[in-house]
Amino acid sequence: MTGSSSPTEAAVADAALAVPVWDLPVRLFHWTLVGLIAFSWWSAEYDRIEWHLWSGLGVMSLLIFRLLWGVFGSSTARFGNFVRGPRATFDYLRKPREWGGIGHTPLGALSVVALLLLLLVQVSLGLVMSDEDGVVSGPLNRLVSFEAAERAGELHELLFNVLLGLIALHVAAILFYRLVLGKRLTGAMITGRTLAHGGAEPMRRGKWWAAVLCLIAGLAITRWIIAGAPPLGT
Repeated sequence: MTGSSSPTEAAVADAALAVPVWDLPVRLFHWTLVGLIAFSWWSAEYDRIEWHLWSGLGVMSLLIFRLLWGVFGSSTARFGNFVRGPRATFDYLRKPREWGGIGHTPLGALSVVALLLLLLVQVSLGLVMSDEDGVVSGPLNRLVSFEAAERAGELHELLFNVLLGLIALHVAAILFYRLVLGKRLTGAMITGRTLAHGGAEPMRRGKWWAAVLCLIAGLAITRWIIAGAPPLGT
């Protein structure tokens, strides 16, 4: 019959549907965080300490936003929808090609949670840290003893190397998905769309005003945390 398609053609078309997977707030968060982490490394490496402190506060605001958006945001951004238990992760590891969902895979969810937790620890240490001479200090350094602040500074520097390791694993996973599984994760984080089977549950978008409120809350909480602190760079 003219205009009809064979079962094989229909299956191919069904498998190649481009569907929304990442909303704009998640994509902006992702790439802004990438830029701020790179800038934080550069500013610390070249002793631009005041810039490094401001960059760290920017990271903290982003993290607070992401935690809130992980509760009130789109379906693929919500922690309750993509963080799964050990059994789901093991099942995915046995047959990764058979996973038909969109968004973070069970293994990818572990990577995201690990990165977010490590970044939260990093910015928390940065708030109270001090170098061995007491010249460089975070905005909440006054709340801890000199010895605790010095240990926080040492741990802050050490954990950044751990962060670089996690980022390297993240990049390696992206390459594996592209070269072995044929999935373009980077493209999806740019366009917000991915190829998925027609049976995959579509993304349910969050409200734009909820994203704005989450961002305002992130900035406000950051300002509240450092309220009363000495001016940065002094």
